[in-house]
Amino acid sequence: MKIKSSLVRIPFFAVFLLTCVSAHAELTSQQLEAKRKGIELYNQYKAISAIEPLKIAAEGGDDEALYYLGEALRKNNRFMTPEAKKAYESSAKKGNIYSMIRLGRIEDDLCSTMKSCPPGEDSPSSWVIKAKSLAIQRATQGDSESMYLLYEMTGNDDWLEKSAENGFAFAQFRLATKYQEGSGSFLLPSRRNQAIERWMKASAENGYPLAMMGLAAIMIEKKDLASFRNWNEKAADSSYVEGVFGYASYIGEENSKYGFAFDPIKSYALLSNLLELNGGGNVVRDVNDTLPDIEKNMSKEQIEKAKELAKTWKANHPPLSFFPDKLGY
Repeated sequence: MKIKSSLVRIPFFAVFLLTCVSAHAELTSQQLEAKRKGIELYNQYKAISAIEPLKIAAEGGDDEALYYLGEALRKNNRFMTPEAKKAYESSAKKGNIYSMIRLGRIEDDLCSTMKSCPPGEDSPSSWVIKAKSLAIQRATQGDSESMYLLYEMTGNDDWLEKSAENGFAFAQFRLATKYQEGSGSFLLPSRRNQAIERWMKASAENGYPLAMMGLAAIMIEKKDLASFRNWNEKAADSSYVEGVFGYASYIGEENSKYGFAFDPIKSYALLSNLLELNGGGNVVRDVNDTLPDIEKNMSKEQIEKAKELAKTWKANHPPLSFFPDKLGY
């Protein structure tokens, strides 16, 4: 696909690019565990709880930990604070494009409305230029995520399509959802539907849980219940919160309209695991509405088995996550 030439005529900022550290810093085992825990909590919408472990990881100079620390601080306060900006700047200096983009968007932050944005080492426009320069360098080397970030910065759909074609799962999902929202030119509605399914399936097969649920929804429309059940279960196995709740609810129905096998023990186990999200999202409210109806028809022995299964399932699956957009507000 031909990319518009105007996009590549950006100053290279050679000195800046040469000083960027693309690899993550070497962290101690304690810092690595703190980073893992901090990002886990952040992805469960527990920004306040995520701050302390992310601070520990950020002390090791890891650019990703610094980015997430900036995000947690900013979202907890609802605007860019001096501490958040310092974290973003430290991350950006190490070559983290997400942090550069966030610094470049400070004029869209609430702090701008409040006229309280903290002063920075560089202007927002300068960070945008640096981010584009670095993203183009990496995209030229075949990095599909950088291609997506160029779409974020330019709004040029060519970059989104190129990123999707080069296998970046989130770009594939975004492309499918843009087509669902009416973007793109298609001669026939059937061609649009084919493109939506193609990219949603590509993203789902690439492991992106929101696309798994998106594809499951498409399968419902096609009345392909076997595929709907398959993708719903895959989303649950990925520990995507919405997928876990949906799947657990369906298998807790004695006569599932979608054809799920009745399994109250597994339903109870998965729903009870979701209770750990108290303080993150609204799923606990939904669980509290659903779990009692399943529990009331279970024996004490079944409940004990369910509690053991809950522990086993948690030990053998990734941490629960809402999989938020990394550049989402």
